[in-house]
Amino acid sequence: MTIDQISIVVILTVTMCLFVWNRWRYDVVAGIALLSAVFVGVIPTDHAFEGFSHPAVITVAAVLVISQALQSSGVVELFLKFLAPARGRLLTQLGANCGVTAFLSVFMNNIGALALMLPITLRDAAKAKRSAAKLLMPLSFASLLGGLVSLIGTPPNIIIATFRADNVGEPYGMFDYTPVGLAVAASGITFLVLLGWRLLPNRLAEQNANAETSSVARYMTEIRIPEDSPLVGTSVIDLEARCDHEASVMAIIRNDRRRLAPPAIERLLAHDILIVEGESDALQPLFADSSLVEAGDGEVDTELLKSPDVRVIEAVVMPNSLIEGESMRAISMHERFGVNLLGVAREGRPSRARLRTVRFRTGDVLLLQGENNALEEMCRSLSILAAKQRIADIKQRRGAILIPSVFAAGILAAAFDIVPIQIAFTAVVGLLVLLRMVSLREAYRSIEWPIIVLLGFLIPVGEALQTTGTTELIAASIVSIADAVPLWALLTIIMACSMLLSDLVHNTPTAVLMAPIAYSMSQQLGLPPDPFLMTVAIGAASPYLTPIGHQSNTLVMGPGGYRFGDYWRLGLPLDILIIAVAVPMILWVWM
Repeated sequence: MTIDQISIVVILTVTMCLFVWNRWRYDVVAGIALLSAVFVGVIPTDHAFEGFSHPAVITVAAVLVISQALQSSGVVELFLKFLAPARGRLLTQLGANCGVTAFLSVFMNNIGALALMLPITLRDAAKAKRSAAKLLMPLSFASLLGGLVSLIGTPPNIIIATFRADNVGEPYGMFDYTPVGLAVAASGITFLVLLGWRLLPNRLAEQNANAETSSVARYMTEIRIPEDSPLVGTSVIDLEARCDHEASVMAIIRNDRRRLAPPAIERLLAHDILIVEGESDALQPLFADSSLVEAGDGEVDTELLKSPDVRVIEAVVMPNSLIEGESMRAISMHERFGVNLLGVAREGRPSRARLRTVRFRTGDVLLLQGENNALEEMCRSLSILAAKQRIADIKQRRGAILIPSVFAAGILAAAFDIVPIQIAFTAVVGLLVLLRMVSLREAYRSIEWPIIVLLGFLIPVGEALQTTGTTELIAASIVSIADAVPLWALLTIIMACSMLLSDLVHNTPTAVLMAPIAYSMSQQLGLPPDPFLMTVAIGAASPYLTPIGHQSNTLVMGPGGYRFGDYWRLGLPLDILIIAVAVPMILWVWM
């Protein structure tokens, strides 16, 4: 091995270890890998940031914007209303919800499709008095299966297509993935609906969520502000500070008038009646000094907390949310948005840590109270998803016909090779902005910038694998070991390795790193590259064994009450089924 080959292998080994360690964000790890490769000389300095101009990066960004436009247009809700009759039986609800989610994932981002279906699935499960734990993991897996069917369904497909264009001279078309992807998706969803849900633990996530909600009433108390109290003239946030921000003022009753979810700057007056929520220990500072407050009624009438303009909702922390890794104190939730954080549940169980010290993670379920407008602004600004009660439903939808029509025109332009896909979809985004179907602010906000940065950093590293000859070296080693192995077995090994790598790191770096190795193997064996590239595409887009392999899996972890070890129960047999269906289909279609 040359010095350059040793250097790139060491860099990639350390990078994979950091991905698995999962303490640093994957875009940060990718940046470290790129700069390390530049410093050791395997990537020229003038090519270091060429990854950001790569067609795959532009295409992924455009698809994310278009997905957000489809979500906000309301076109999906036009046929989601027909899902209600399917909730009668578990099998029909699973089949309908998984089928719709997979279909949406063919044309939009996996996370976008899941974000649309998650609140609907939770509501339907609650109405049917059914465990959401039996529904949400299959729903997440269905969003990943649907992405296999088209070029734009998942980032690995886009990466593999552009890799083929760079090395073979022609990219994969919009529906070149369809024959294999459709067979895999159909068999996978059939398995999930008929058998897969039976493999999940019988953990009633809805009961956990209801228990968390009931804890609000359990620790609500009514207090009065005496005329000579030091609290007179102070603000709501001052009172909460006395409780170390572990208590929330849910309502103020003043002169027989209610003020629900009062803002942080609301001044307290003598004789105000406050309804305060918090753990008993957190409320002790208020009662320790008898001059501060007087105890009110022993029980709080929960009817006082009901209003069409103020509600309590559950919200899920989305992947790449602005509050990920932050605490309630750091983001100043009440001061900025006038929203009270009443509780946090993680993996289906209430967090026992103090609210002000909890650092939020993707998939955490937050119990929030506030006015509709404040909740809507907070969910939009911080990238959290309102579950069960979708705040966005109160907004008037527009573009239900125009947005899908413009998108369809872009798909046709790419499918018939009128223009490259990155040009077609960039034109779609531009047209939507000009038609005011999407604002510039919404367009920039809808792009998952960590994914874009990850791609831009890793693509030059993947290319360095080829330019240093490392891919040929790795491929030759594999070929020499598997020289007597039949082609179907070799493809099975490649797919299994891609699946495992995708489970541990992320599907995007898996595709970037495995594609050149698979291509080199095909060249050394004297075989067409397509079966090998398609194998990597299927494997990289199949992270079913862990909740960290894909954001969809992480997103349902909290609402479903899943634990880390629950995923392999359903994911392992699904992986085996995918290999059993995909490998013969790849050989039949692409050989």
